[in-house]
Formats: sequence, C-alpha cells, structure tokens
Amino acid sequence: MENHITETSEAPARQVAAVLRQAARRLISRGIESGSLDSELLLGHVLGLTREQLMVAAAIQLDDRELRVYDSLLARRLERQPTAYITGKREFWSLDFHVTPDVLIPRPETEVLVEIALRLAMEARCAKALRIVDLGTGSGAIAVALARELAGAEIFASDISQAALAVAKDNAVRNHVAGKIKFVLGDLFEAIPAEQSVDLIVSNPPYIRRSDVDTLEPEVSRWEPRGALDGGLDGLDYYRRIAAQAFGYLAENGAVAVETGAGMGESVARLFQDALVGAEVEIYKDYAGNDRVVVARKIAAHTGAI
Repeated sequence: MENHITETSEAPARQVAAVLRQAARRLISRGIESGSLDSELLLGHVLGLTREQLMVAAAIQLDDRELRVYDSLLARRLERQPTAYITGKREFWSLDFHVTPDVLIPRPETEVLVEIALRLAMEARCAKALRIVDLGTGSGAIAVALARELAGAEIFASDISQAALAVAKDNAVRNHVAGKIKFVLGDLFEAIPAEQSVDLIVSNPPYIRRSDVDTLEPEVSRWEPRGALDGGLDGLDYYRRIAAQAFGYLAENGAVAVETGAGMGESVARLFQDALVGAEVEIYKDYAGNDRVVVARKIAAHTGAI
C-alpha cells in the first residue's frame, strides 16, 4: 500500500521542502511527468502561496489540517485529474482564469491565436468600434484576452454550453472586462446577430479526431469536456461549419482566425479557400514549429466591391 505524505519510517515529514519532495516522487512514480511542478502548485494552493513564496518557506512546518488537505489534493492528481481543475485556476495571457470541468483548460499554444487576432485588429484600423466574435468561447480566455488588449472593441462570445458561459462570464468579471463582452448561448453563429457585419471572427474549435479522443492522455480524455475535443471523424467538422458561414458575417476586408491541431493547417486552409474563391488564406505556426492558426481574409476586391 502506498504511504501517504505524512508517513515516514521515523516521524511525519512536515517541512515544506520535505513534503514537496515526497509528493513529487509519488506523482512521478505514477507516470505524471509534471510531478514536481504539480506538487508545488497544489501545495501553494493549500497554503495560499506562489511557487516563489514556497521556496522561501521551505523550512516551514505544515500542521495536521494542511497535510490532510494536501494529501486529498494529491490523491485527486494521482487519479489523473488535471491540476487546473483541482485548484480551479489557470494562467493565460498573464491573466488569472477560473476553470472547471465544464470548460477546456486554456493552453499556452492558444496565445498564438490571440497574438494573430491582435495583429489583424491593428491592420483593420476601423473608424468605428471593432466588432469581434469568439465562437465556442469556453472559459472565455480568448475573448477576455482580446477585451483587455482592445479598449474600444465590441466582442460577442458564444457557446453551446450554459455551464461554460457561466465560467466565461465569471472570468470576464475577474479580469475587469465584463462590460466589454456580450456572452450569448448558441451553437457557433446561432446566437450572433446577422444584421451587423463583424470585422474579426476567432475560434478554437474542437479538432481531435473522434477515434483519437480516448487515446489522449488521461488528464484530457477522462476529465476535459468531450464536446470541446471531438471534431468529428476527421477532426474537421467545426472548420467546415465555420468556413461555410463565416464570410456571410464578415465585413469586407474582415478576417477569420482559427486554431488548428498540429498537421491540420493545409486541410483547414483548403476549406476556407473553397468557401470563398480568391480569399487570402495563411497558415501560422506556433513556437514549436507546428501549424497552429489559419487566417482567411475576405478581400473586398474578390467580393465585387469597388
């Protein structure tokens, strides 16, 4: 039987440094490669300390309650529950986000989509307020990040999940942009007003092939919402739907930017090229060199505009 962190051959190891060492060993021995980091994040959550503060507090003794709470969190992590769901928080774009199992955990790779979206917003230089739509907003990470960076933008964020929208609204409040984002319940464009064109559409849609979902690491396949992962038989279902509808909502010279999985860039780009012949389509890579964002611009010259 596996020993709990409060047990040693002599006396309980109560110092922060010793507790962290033993916790990291337990996690790593169970195949959790991020065991050292996770042990720090979880203990920091229990004590209300940052990782840096934990290092300073290495000699502090934990009391019985703190040890019990920490052990219960480690047990959840050993069941491969993601650390972000255990602590209820995740950093994205240097902002703090609340996350629950109702939403996909924001990934660092998605920051590339935010970077590209900001570049497109600067290129637009609209005389009026920039109108942006975030499809499948989930935790609201993309919409909130854009709202923080684009002071005058009008942002719509849609999701088919009422529970996800509740998390997204909370994150808008936490990051002081609640008044800048209109959250709407609906499937992709379903609840987006059609009477007013938009300048930029962004989305990180589900793109995992259905047959691959159960083969993903347990933290993803067992805990993250399947609806935010399953992109259909070939992973392209949501891209087809977005490509088929996006140009009907975009203003002339507007753009749609979508995150893609590694190796999917060409397939996604082709869908948007087929949706509007003559559209300007580009593939952007992330910092690891993988296809990450596809951008399709609705060029006025190709839509009959003078």
